Amino acid sequence: MNEYEIKNIVSNQRKYFLSGATLDINARVSALKKLKDSIIKHEPEINEALKQDLGKSNFESYMCETGLVLSEISYMLKHIHSFAREKTVRTPLAQFHSRSYKKPSPYGVVLIMSPWNYPFLLTLDPLVDAIAAGNTAVLKPSAYSPYTSEIVRRIICDCFDERFVTVVTGGRSENTCLLNEHFDYIFFTGSQAVGREVMRHASVHLTPVTLELGGKSPCIVEKTANLKLAARRIVFGKYLNCGQTCVAPDYVYCDRSVKERLVKEIKKQIQKQYGKQPLERNDYGKIINQKHFDRIFNLIDENKVVWGGKANRSALQIEPTVLDKVTFGDAVMQEEIFGPVMPVLTYDSLDEAIRNINSMPHPLALYIFTSDKAAAGKLTSQCGYGGGCINDTIIHLATSEMGFGGFGPSGMGSYHGKDGFDTFTHYKSIVDKKTWLDLPMRYQPYKKWNERLIHLFLK
Repeated sequence: MNEYEIKNIVSNQRKYFLSGATLDINARVSALKKLKDSIIKHEPEINEALKQDLGKSNFESYMCETGLVLSEISYMLKHIHSFAREKTVRTPLAQFHSRSYKKPSPYGVVLIMSPWNYPFLLTLDPLVDAIAAGNTAVLKPSAYSPYTSEIVRRIICDCFDERFVTVVTGGRSENTCLLNEHFDYIFFTGSQAVGREVMRHASVHLTPVTLELGGKSPCIVEKTANLKLAARRIVFGKYLNCGQTCVAPDYVYCDRSVKERLVKEIKKQIQKQYGKQPLERNDYGKIINQKHFDRIFNLIDENKVVWGGKANRSALQIEPTVLDKVTFGDAVMQEEIFGPVMPVLTYDSLDEAIRNINSMPHPLALYIFTSDKAAAGKLTSQCGYGGGCINDTIIHLATSEMGFGGFGPSGMGSYHGKDGFDTFTHYKSIVDKKTWLDLPMRYQPYKKWNERLIHLFLK
């Protein structure tokens, strides 16, 4: 798609938004219901697309993508009338004959740029929030997941006039053309490097942004943890989608006294969940492309492999791999892994662990396994991170009752549920002043009694 076509799309969406067509709550409800019905109708094609792009099984596709989008739609349909209602707030005494309220208003034309690792979820989840808030939207899915991008395009064409929601496919040239346009809000999920470019382009028009990025999310295993359960849940979170999850535990950071037992349990769990030959399983996923396969495989130090390490280059598959005796100076600790490689590091005290974690850029997630409430409280209070779990991994992002987002280098802003509605909403602060009384004290010329009254009202 060329620059002229993209400019025309944005212009037409702006005209459509300014017509007031998206402001009616019932119209938003109708749009969400139409999207829900279309997703359900196209579920077999969605599953096939995710299989083609990432090797996902039908179960994983529904659990981690389609089902979460449908859940977000259901949540919005249940709460949209409440979210969109004006909220009356307390009026100061000096303005007692007034009504003060906050009026939720959509930003306008929004751009949603999504990544390849959860291409269906991370395209449509923010779209649900944007529609509920009353915006129009241009979707730009990743060029690295072409099969899913195509089914998303078909679903959107099936549901909406392109003046309301449309999909722009393509690669870097399309991304650049879109970022050069004036949007009212930009929602981006992806890498930190591209996030900086998004923010740079947005600054030209002073466009507000939400950036959902990533980072090296630690998984801390404290000495009182239930090691068998910790291993089970760490293996699930780390190797889900072959490690290509922005909130996957990037590395395990455990108390030195429990390391050997933990590694033993992790090995057992990998074999239990993935079998002795994971690469031979039909439902084992793949790395998105050759470039990422090579990058991840080159992070594996064969001298530190204690489980896995094998790969099938032609199928773009890497075994669930565990590296032991890793240090913060190793190559695998210099970048976000974003693949099925689990480094295990150790600490001698919780204070040491906290210092090391806080010395690095704030991660998107942090996970803590412990039976000690004081230890959990200390870690959640003193470490900086986006969100996380105590005694589990990943699942904090699977609820519409809490916002999900990053912190510092791992992103800014949040979404899901009410937080998602708020992200795509500007709250106008309005005072509705009555006309039957007009106190003279604020007007020139000021006199002594004006001063006494103003002190009385504003104390």
